[in-house]
Amino acid sequence: MNIVDIQGYGYFFATVFLVVVTYSYIYHLYTKKKDAKGVDYEEYSNMALKDDIGDTPVKPMSGKKEK
Repeated sequence: MNIVDIQGYGYFFATVFLVVVTYSYIYHLYTKKKDAKGVDYEEYSNMALKDDIGDTPVKPMSGKKEK
């Protein structure tokens, strides 16, 4: 076994590892939509689509300030 074979095996296993990590991260993103505080940030993706002056806000504002 020479260095070319070792590089080929290393490349193959690195590619498989990165594919598994990428798909597990995508799965994590779609199953855990809320963070630890319970905020769903996917609602904010509509801000780019609904940006007219007459559209309703994504999150209604209350009269008191948050700390």
